[in-house]
Amino acid sequence: MTVNKDGKGKRQLRGQLSSERLSIREKLGFGVFDLGGNMMFSVMGFWCLHYLTDVVGLTAALAGVALMIGKVWDAVTDPMMGFISDRTRTPLGRRRPYLLAGAIPMGLIFWFFFTVPNLSSQTGLVLWAALVLMLFNTCSTVLNIPYSSLTPELTGDYHEQTSLNGFRFGFAVFGTIIGAAAVQPLVGLFATPVRGYSMTGLILGGVVTVTSLLTFFGTKEKKQSKSVLVPETFFKTYRAVFTNRPYVILVMTYMLHITALTLLQGIIIYYMKYIYDNEAMATPAMALLLVVAMVFIPVSVIVAKKIGKRAVYQICFVILAIATMLIFFLGHILGIRFFFAIMVFAGIGVGFNYVAPFAMVPDTVTYDELRTGRRKEGAYYGIWTFFSKTGAALAALLSGIILQAGGYIADAVQSEPGLLAIRLIIGPIPAAVFVAAALLIRLYPLNEQVCREMARKIRSA
Repeated sequence: MTVNKDGKGKRQLRGQLSSERLSIREKLGFGVFDLGGNMMFSVMGFWCLHYLTDVVGLTAALAGVALMIGKVWDAVTDPMMGFISDRTRTPLGRRRPYLLAGAIPMGLIFWFFFTVPNLSSQTGLVLWAALVLMLFNTCSTVLNIPYSSLTPELTGDYHEQTSLNGFRFGFAVFGTIIGAAAVQPLVGLFATPVRGYSMTGLILGGVVTVTSLLTFFGTKEKKQSKSVLVPETFFKTYRAVFTNRPYVILVMTYMLHITALTLLQGIIIYYMKYIYDNEAMATPAMALLLVVAMVFIPVSVIVAKKIGKRAVYQICFVILAIATMLIFFLGHILGIRFFFAIMVFAGIGVGFNYVAPFAMVPDTVTYDELRTGRRKEGAYYGIWTFFSKTGAALAALLSGIILQAGGYIADAVQSEPGLLAIRLIIGPIPAAVFVAAALLIRLYPLNEQVCREMARKIRSA
């Protein structure tokens, strides 16, 4: 590794990785964003496909296509937003202005998506869904890329980054629980599902707006000198990102992680509704999974300090692969109590997958800083969400195609092929992806010792 020879640049780099302790207030202010953010993603992950097929009236395949189009658009805009965010200079900082600008539009478009349009044709509905999802994901990009890029700017300490993301994902799991557990009860308060989903979108959209504004007012960016800001062109910036081997390994692992988890999230409601003929139990099952996950997030932080972030990430994949295969082979035989027991076991794995990857990304940014003398957080988090959303897009498309191939019919008794399709999406398919992720992350080279050595080199440059 070599350090950039520019003396002024070196001086600006010094101290980036020094121990920077954050107050509890700062950590809470940073983390609260993901209560709304993950609530929103939870609603989309657990309920979106079901909403499009069973409430809006799209076929499963067309619903999958609409979701894929929205996610592909989202993936394209993420690197652009990262590039823009890295080059923004305002009195409010580089990242926070976008939290202020995107908070209200995000809440409104969330409401709009869950308001069923007055359309009857499949063509009209799929075009509506695709266009609204593109708008939804654009607003999400404007908020989430700058927010994610705040992490390494707030602290450069190896363990403090893990702690900061522990706060973040404590809020994230709480938000995920709300998104998974609140939808059914809120929809049930209104006369029809159509009205219920619209009002639920309005209420939860308001939560997203409020939490975004709380993080805007609860954080303060450090001043950035001109030498720290990135002068490179768009393509040069992202070419450098893809030459960062630790980052490439991590981001590809995360894409597999999101693909498998999205498959699992989206199919739970179908499994409860059509395997057990008990749709009402979907919400308690999701809530149980996420409550256990929330308990194990701080455990994962403690364990990571003992055995390393990479090992914690591997553990989560092994647990989830085992859980999904147990559901596939035994869930339809042993019944709903067995399913709930597996949700407890899987919750441990979900808890272990929250903090580790996001605590590892700043290490890869530091690795690049050591090589180039520049920090490009926005570019890295832009590519991160690009692959995350590509994984979600693949999962949505795959789910729709498999359901359609199995002969799925909304709100009807499913055929044996239809039931098998649901079981495959909750079992062997995500299990195989989890195993692939566990094998890939073994190649990740940045442990605590390496990261401290990188910090020492930057400080001594």
